Amino acid sequence: MRQTSERNGRNSTANAEMDLPKGILDSRPLPDDHFDELWESVIMESYTKDRLLSQAVLNFTVRGKFDRAKVPLHGVILLAGPPGTGKTSLGRGLASKTARAFNGAKFHYLEVEPHALASNALGKSQQAVSHLLGTVVAEQAAYGPVIVLLDEVETLAADRSKLSLEANPVDVHRATDAVLAQLDHLAAKFPQLLFVATSNFPKAIDGAFLSRVDQIVTVDLPNEEACQLIVVDTLKALGEQFGDIKSLIHSHGTASLGKHCVGLDGRQIRKAVLSALTLDKRTAADPNRLTLRDLHTSFEDAKSSKKL
Repeated sequence: MRQTSERNGRNSTANAEMDLPKGILDSRPLPDDHFDELWESVIMESYTKDRLLSQAVLNFTVRGKFDRAKVPLHGVILLAGPPGTGKTSLGRGLASKTARAFNGAKFHYLEVEPHALASNALGKSQQAVSHLLGTVVAEQAAYGPVIVLLDEVETLAADRSKLSLEANPVDVHRATDAVLAQLDHLAAKFPQLLFVATSNFPKAIDGAFLSRVDQIVTVDLPNEEACQLIVVDTLKALGEQFGDIKSLIHSHGTASLGKHCVGLDGRQIRKAVLSALTLDKRTAADPNRLTLRDLHTSFEDAKSSKKL
């Protein structure tokens, strides 16, 4: 997929890493059809999604009109919860859905790879963070609305009160300081900028970062109803190529599959459906042979593996 970037005056490929600055995993215009699909693939209460989208929209309609001392919007949303619950997909989808809420507006998306900024050399992490936020992100934000995904934000904003004195804490402190300083600078200068952060370990995030977050959404493990919807959604996707699987969705007993998945995250449930196709090499060769028994067995195997 090729895109024309008005911000840097040259053509770039959205996922061509060689064209992206250090620490940027993805850069593309919004809205994006694939991101829309990711939003739909995350099964959760519609109320929670609506509140999340409303918060993102509010950032672009209100934040630039008020003094942050009186209306303290920093332009940061945090998605927290266990691994595999769809936080990254939700964040990408949120970016696209927010852009669609402003018909005709030219939004841009950046995704930060936090591990690319880490360094064992004293001061290097701080410099990398400062350059990424203060230069790369700032340059994009100067041209118009930007949404930045900060995946695994605890990597960049580690809780300084819990750092070990044996693991170069000075540099980690400096990196966290750099994140906070740049967030404040960017919030003040670019009201058309929104950060969507994700974390598997919210207790590891520095309290000063959390105080700057406008909304925290906890993305929990799916309940029985959500589990059922995820199973059916995965079977429907497989059924597009293998018709007998689509008919399996409407067979007796399928409605109770959700209760066998409780305790698994969304990613594990979808993988378990796929693993059910591997229980017999004949089914692997012809997925139309998939049965309810295969699914039950695969879900039990997945829950057993999770205990290891």
